[in-house]
Amino acid sequence: MTEARDIHYRPRGRISGLRAGAHSSLGIGAFGTFRDQVPFMAHPDARRIDVRGTLRDPFENTLVRRFQQRSAIDVYALVDLTRSLSYEGRARKQDLVAELCGALARSVVRSGDRFALIGFDSGIREDCVILPNRRLGATLEVEARLRQAEWSGRNADGLIEAARCVAGKRKIVFVISDFLLPLDMLNSACEALGRHDLIPVVINDSSENEALPDWGLMELTDLETGQCKIVFMRPALKRRWREQAAERQAGIKRTLLRFGRAPIVISDALDVDRISRQLMEA
Repeated sequence: MTEARDIHYRPRGRISGLRAGAHSSLGIGAFGTFRDQVPFMAHPDARRIDVRGTLRDPFENTLVRRFQQRSAIDVYALVDLTRSLSYEGRARKQDLVAELCGALARSVVRSGDRFALIGFDSGIREDCVILPNRRLGATLEVEARLRQAEWSGRNADGLIEAARCVAGKRKIVFVISDFLLPLDMLNSACEALGRHDLIPVVINDSSENEALPDWGLMELTDLETGQCKIVFMRPALKRRWREQAAERQAGIKRTLLRFGRAPIVISDALDVDRISRQLMEA
C-alpha cells in the first residue's frame, strides 16, 4: 500500500512561539539552526561557548554559538458547508473537501503542529468543530465528520463568525469554499483574518462551465435556494455565462490578492503535489 503524501506548507516569515516545531522562529537560543557567534557578554550561556572559535578570535573574546530556534504553529481549516458544495459533476465537491482536510490534518500533525477545524454555513456548525490538537487520529476524525455532515446551508454568513473565532497569535488559516458568496462578505472575512497567514482554497468542478451545450433546453437548479429555472442555451448565452464566471473569479482573486495571497484552485481531483508546490512558492 502506497503511503499517502503530505501537504507541505510553511508560514510567511518567522513566527513566535514557545512550542518547538518545524518552522523558523524569531527566538534565538541554545537549540535549532546555527545562526552566528557573539561575545559571551552578549549571550552569556556557558553551555554554548565555542572553544575553537574563541581560540581563533584575534581580539581574544570568548565566543558563544547562537541558534535560530524552530517553533510550531496552529493550522486552522475554515470549511464552507453550504448546499452549493454538494454539487456533483466530474467529482463530488464535498468529497474533495473531506479528502483535502483529511490530508491537511495528517500533514499538520506529522509536522508537529496543531490542526483545528471550523465548519460554517449560516453560522458555526458545532458538528464540524474540532479544537486545535496534535492527535494522530485527527485525520480520520476530520474526514469522517465532513463526509457525514449535512451540506445544507443556504448561505455562508457564518464565515465572518468563523474568522473571528481564530483569535490570538498568528496562525495559518485555510478557507475552503467554492467562494460563491458576496465579495463584501469575503472582504470582511479577510480583514478579520488580517493578522494570520490566509490561504484561500477554491473548490471547483470543470463541468460547471466546460460541459455547457451550444444549443438546447437546460434545467438549472440553485442548490442553496432550491429554485429551478429553464434556460434555452445558445452560443451567445454560453459565451456570456463563461465571461461572467471568469469575471467573478477575477474579482475573487483581486480581493484575495489585496490580502497577500492568490487562491489555490482544486478542480475535479485532489493533487497534493501541486498544492504543496503552490504553498511553498507563495
